[in-house]
Amino acid sequence: MAAIRRAQSLLSLTKFKTNFVSASYLSLRRFSSSSQNSKQFQNVGFIGLGNMGSRMVNNLVKAGYNVTVHDINRDVMKMFAQLGVSARDTPYEVAQDSQVVITMLPSSSHVMDVYTGRNGLLRGENAIRPALFIDSSTIDPQTTRKISFAVSNCNLKEKRDNWEKPVMLDAPVSGGVLAAEASTLTFMVGGPEDAYLAARPILQSMGRTSIYCGGSGNGSAAKICNNLAMAVSMLGTSEALALGQSLGISASTLTEVLNTSSGRCWSSDAYNPVPGVMKGVPSSRDYNGGFASKLMAKDLNLAAASAEEVGHKSPLISKAQEIYKKMCEEGHERKDFSCVFRHFYNGKDEV
Repeated sequence: MAAIRRAQSLLSLTKFKTNFVSASYLSLRRFSSSSQNSKQFQNVGFIGLGNMGSRMVNNLVKAGYNVTVHDINRDVMKMFAQLGVSARDTPYEVAQDSQVVITMLPSSSHVMDVYTGRNGLLRGENAIRPALFIDSSTIDPQTTRKISFAVSNCNLKEKRDNWEKPVMLDAPVSGGVLAAEASTLTFMVGGPEDAYLAARPILQSMGRTSIYCGGSGNGSAAKICNNLAMAVSMLGTSEALALGQSLGISASTLTEVLNTSSGRCWSSDAYNPVPGVMKGVPSSRDYNGGFASKLMAKDLNLAAASAEEVGHKSPLISKAQEIYKKMCEEGHERKDFSCVFRHFYNGKDEV
């Protein structure tokens, strides 16, 4: 998705300290997580109709929710409108139609702008309509906590049962485009646990698994850590397979060894980076249609910033950052991140 306007953050947000630990929620009454309470959330707004978001919207519609969408891409909005889905020109207008708003956007600045920009979901107002906000973007925990704090400082235009204040959950996903299409995503969720329980029926319409990770920002932190592990394991697997080829062992044979030995991992047995070894993965289609190297580079930058924020030594983040930055600089930014096997390690296709 093309870039949304750069974030025009509220001054109070930019000064907000990132060690916010959701104390603002302590004054909230616990709201019901019963199925009856969950059924009140029938009007769902969705902002960000890229490869992931568009498929998530399709599954919300299939589940029977009344969905209102927005994206800066007018063509994709027109496509959804032709399918009978309500489309609005701004995030603010989406909020006016919605009890819940879900965002799926490329970066922290996009999310900040959609929430706090001139026509954003909050729009500088004290009273807002949605009771629940769910951000499924992959962004840094610090930005998540800033926005969550801003949401919690608003009031509801219409009180709903025991909901006294609007609440934000950070709920990034794992699984990629195929899982988004098949509604088998995994959601990693941070925020008040009662809000998570109330949101779970909505999450279940788009995914197979949701894991509660703790307070605000913890979902974002879990996603960053997951993608760090994924990047490092892909580099290790690619390096081992390329070395094996140089030593005279075929990638198929070494893959069989890895997958029945201690070297087995997702990168070897489910997402193998060697063209010709496994069907149905990006390496089998010239590294197209997967998780782009530029997105992995972005997520590693988030991990590096978060590690620096808490003073954590992470040498593997630095090395992975270096490699994926090089991939992007050499023109492979749109290729799946497993292309490091070919373009960094000079691995050969299996014939």
